[in-house]
Amino acid sequence: MKNLLLSAMVLFLLASCTSEQKETITNPADYESFLGSAPAPTTSKYFELWNSKIKPDSLQLMSFGIVAQQYDKYFKETGDITYLKKAEQALEKAVEIAHVGRSGYYRALARNYISQHRFKEALQLAGKARAEGSGVRESQSLLFDIHMELGNYERAEVYLDSIKNMSDYGYLIRLAKWNDYKGDLDTTIRLMEQAAAKAEDAKNVSLMEWSYTNLADYYGHAGRISDSYTYYLKSLNLNPGSSYAKKGIAWIVFSYEKDAEEAMRILDSVTRTHQSPDYFLLKSEIANYMDDRQKQLKNLEKYMSLVRNDAYGEMYNAYNIKLYLDETDEIAEALDIARREVNNRPTPETYGLLAYAHLKAGEEKIARRIVEDHVKGKTFEPGILLQTAAIYKANGQEEEVRTLKEELLEATYELGPVTEQEIRRL
Repeated sequence: MKNLLLSAMVLFLLASCTSEQKETITNPADYESFLGSAPAPTTSKYFELWNSKIKPDSLQLMSFGIVAQQYDKYFKETGDITYLKKAEQALEKAVEIAHVGRSGYYRALARNYISQHRFKEALQLAGKARAEGSGVRESQSLLFDIHMELGNYERAEVYLDSIKNMSDYGYLIRLAKWNDYKGDLDTTIRLMEQAAAKAEDAKNVSLMEWSYTNLADYYGHAGRISDSYTYYLKSLNLNPGSSYAKKGIAWIVFSYEKDAEEAMRILDSVTRTHQSPDYFLLKSEIANYMDDRQKQLKNLEKYMSLVRNDAYGEMYNAYNIKLYLDETDEIAEALDIARREVNNRPTPETYGLLAYAHLKAGEEKIARRIVEDHVKGKTFEPGILLQTAAIYKANGQEEEVRTLKEELLEATYELGPVTEQEIRRL
């Protein structure tokens, strides 16, 4: 009997060791060399050449377009909103003076507005681009993108059908996005894999990098964490300064491996050169998990100091709503922003935030009505489903809570360790 018990214990310990080994996917040796990347350059001889051609009364159309592209690149690499606004100014000037090729400048400015979450203005520009008559397919693709952002899904589907071509990279990535919206993750991944293969065949490095990070995200949603990690590394091998890929690896380390210290170390290396506000919000969440209140508040304060910049406009509304509701209890402010956000982009996700704000304001019946009318069955976003579960719980709808809880427990990787505790309390 003792031998039997001993054998069982040995097997259990071996199984435990094996399990722990499976849990560790990342290896600092894989990404360490990328953490010391120098700050991204924000000028070049090429940029200076074209920028020098722009004078106060300049009519150098090509200069404005090229300089705007460079500013957009600098924004993506540094997270500094100043560059996005400078790109906007250059493109607005290009639209003003263009007599030929204006459709392309309308589209470029519309994409700049999308980055700023100015979706309704972007839609107006896309309509002007389409009316110009040139670049019809590009305008239809842009209109799909904008209508998806605005929650106009029937209109978006019409534009998606209008560009149908399974051999086209642009169509494949949009079809992938459509299937993600519909909740068909397997098809989404298959389509993104096809798109990535096309980018590889064309040896288009920028499209390859974009495809790899998107695939990494989708693999994470599907629970394929090892594949997700592999593709973030593939992206870094193409662009060692990719802050997005490093953030993705930090999330795997934090949410899947529960190594908050290492995740924070990775993000600290990123925020030395990249200043997107949401990176500091993530660092605050990790510090909270670490029970480091000082570091949590320091990163929250950094986030708030950045988003106070009026240049951000409506870009961080969703983050601010959740912050005001869950951290600072500024309910009235959260409700005001949530209403603005619904007006800006009436999607199931923004309605979900509005419903949650009403719940926090003690208006659980209003919250439930918003969920029933605008959210239920219309989104698969785990964060919104968690808020929906809280609304159902406040309204005594225990069966609905149980159903959502089962679904949410399968999405703990996406939501993170801090939120996982909240799910289990439902």
